Amino acid sequence: MKPTAPPYKKAAIILLWLLAWQAASLSVDNSIIMVGPMEVINALWNQAAMPGFWKTIFSSFGKISLGFLLAFWTGILTGGAACRFPLFKDFLEPLMSLIKSVPVASFVILALIWVGSGNLSVFIAFLVVFPIIYINTMAGFTSTDPKLLEMARTFHMQGGKKLFYIYRPALMPYLISGCRVALGMGWKSGVAAEVIGVPNHSIGEKLYMAKIYLSTADLFAWTLVIIVVSALFEKFFLWLLSLAETGRKSHKNRRYDPWN
Repeated sequence: MKPTAPPYKKAAIILLWLLAWQAASLSVDNSIIMVGPMEVINALWNQAAMPGFWKTIFSSFGKISLGFLLAFWTGILTGGAACRFPLFKDFLEPLMSLIKSVPVASFVILALIWVGSGNLSVFIAFLVVFPIIYINTMAGFTSTDPKLLEMARTFHMQGGKKLFYIYRPALMPYLISGCRVALGMGWKSGVAAEVIGVPNHSIGEKLYMAKIYLSTADLFAWTLVIIVVSALFEKFFLWLLSLAETGRKSHKNRRYDPWN
């Protein structure tokens, strides 16, 4: 394991960056171009006092998280099916290439026509996350030790136990690695879609209005909200995946014979 920096060192580094940020704000001396950390905190405090603050956060969180979760399970299922059926993999290959190559902005404009602004962030988050999970799922399944699979066939191991004891350990490192990227990409693309579509009661709408009124402090404040919410969701979801990697809690302190 990599050694982690002690808490006081991390705090000192963060403090230095905040001081640099404040110094840059003072040197520019223009609240439209650059604001300091205290102005951002004050703007965030004012936003939090408004009645629609938490409704906005939960609305965007629910839609982007829904898009991510749909892409997560769909990516696992289709990735597993593509490994099991090569023809299905060949069938999906042009679609995956298209999704990975077409700019998100183009998809956002098309999605505005197809699903409207209300469900735009769900669709875009799904579209960005899906190929990442799909590719990592295939990589995980194909990395399974063939000797273990041969042993499972020899002893007629049941499909469910084979999935849990052989495929799961091979898949989870790739899935966790993919989710580290997909979680951040899902939030970035989802909020970007909201900025373009401007649905009601969304973080993207608040960012757009901050741009319209040249309120840089509000822009930074909502950006800070995005960072905090996405980081909390990422840590929680990766924690759930770490539990799945080591096995369910009910399996934790028991010895299992996977062949029976």
